[in-house]
Amino acid sequence: MPRATRAQAESHRQEVIDAAAAQVRERGAHAVTVPEVMAAAGLTHGGFYRHFRSKDELVVQACAAAYAEKIGEMDRIRADSPDGPAARRTFIERYLSVAHRDAAGKGCGIAATAADVARAEPDGPLRRVYLDGIGAMIGRLSEFGERPAEAERDVLVELSVMAGALMLARASAGDELSERILDAAKEFLVGE
Repeated sequence: MPRATRAQAESHRQEVIDAAAAQVRERGAHAVTVPEVMAAAGLTHGGFYRHFRSKDELVVQACAAAYAEKIGEMDRIRADSPDGPAARRTFIERYLSVAHRDAAGKGCGIAATAADVARAEPDGPLRRVYLDGIGAMIGRLSEFGERPAEAERDVLVELSVMAGALMLARASAGDELSERILDAAKEFLVGE
């Protein structure tokens, strides 16, 4: 069987990262298995070590990809909005929606991996990539409003309410409390 070209190898690597990012968001970093990720990417388990040194390396890269995906979504919302406050409102409404709650595999990696990162090594790569991701999210949220730079506290509260509400809503999915949590957080943040 002929070897894959460099472009094909990079494409396969990205498919593995994307599959792992979805699994990390759905089930947590510790529940990701190499055989399942490779199968989800449509590849054989044997090729894993051509792309990654370890499962831990894959998980870190998958988390980074998940965080970057949310930042990309924020950038698209900002580009499609007439101004920062409209982008903020759109982002919050989408974030605190039933659709986002129910699509964990495509959802916010910051909320999905918080518990895993809280248990990670303080100076480890998972913690570092998480801090980079949350820092980028805070930066984008601060760009959404017409608030002075000293309003960082407001952005931190906003992110905390959104991520906390999403985590609680997912944990209580299937009960009417779940939607009440989302609605209450949305009302708190955008006044609906």
